[in-house]
Amino acid sequence: MLVEASEHDSGELWAEALERGRIVRFARPPIELPAPEELAFLREGLAAFLERKNVSYYPEAERLAGLRGPPEVRRRAQAILRQHSRRVRGFLERAMPAFTHGWQPGTSSFRPLEEQGRNLSAHASNELVHVDAGAYGATHGDRILRFFVNVNPDRERVWVTKGTFAELYRRHARDAGVDRVEVAPSVAERALSAVVRAGRHAIPMLRVIESSPYDRAMRRFHNWMKDTPSFQRSEEGLREISFAPFQAWMVLTDGVSHACILGQHALVDTFLVPLANCRLPAETPYRILAGARA
Repeated sequence: MLVEASEHDSGELWAEALERGRIVRFARPPIELPAPEELAFLREGLAAFLERKNVSYYPEAERLAGLRGPPEVRRRAQAILRQHSRRVRGFLERAMPAFTHGWQPGTSSFRPLEEQGRNLSAHASNELVHVDAGAYGATHGDRILRFFVNVNPDRERVWVTKGTFAELYRRHARDAGVDRVEVAPSVAERALSAVVRAGRHAIPMLRVIESSPYDRAMRRFHNWMKDTPSFQRSEEGLREISFAPFQAWMVLTDGVSHACILGQHALVDTFLVPLANCRLPAETPYRILAGARA
């Protein structure tokens, strides 16, 4: 499940590991992080101005969400996240050019709150094991890649996983109601997708209105996991993984189940990787769902 990255690795090895449902962990961040004073500002200077659980920068829309307060606070937070987003994106595009070709940036986010004991609703909680679904509108099977950095200088960030999408699908698809779903979009949905694609550059947030049969099935599976106490209690396939201060890691979060049970202060960058870029299509959730229907 866990692959330790080396500076001598090729990006192709990382891409293959991601597609096989592995978490790629870096002992040291492979990118330059925000300066110490900027990290201190994120950790200590935003608490009084939070509107949401995350502070998120949308690079396509050049927009910051999750933060109220004085303009200088918002401008500084946005500048830090913008620069971090560019560094992460540049690194991944250089390391894995074939895998990242034509991808879409999602958000660059700072997660300021302690994950343990937040008493959120099940669907909002990061403490419950799940696979990600419906990132920023319809994905149509495109993969959700997330790149994390634990920027807490003193404490680990702790995850648990219960295995890959493929493993969980084999065990729970019938109970979750996703064992015989149709993933091909209807004519009307294809027409809507064409409109969204045409207007996305002018209005980046337009894509959040889009849906697809695949994305609805993934959302159903995500919700079933979080809404099912017996699944959450089960120790089948359970594994705990810790990330030390200033470690970085990346994972296709639609293909690997995960929950964050402990930790505060992380940077998270999200990208949508085209399904067509995957060299192991049989490992993708889209093909697994489609194959079950065939």
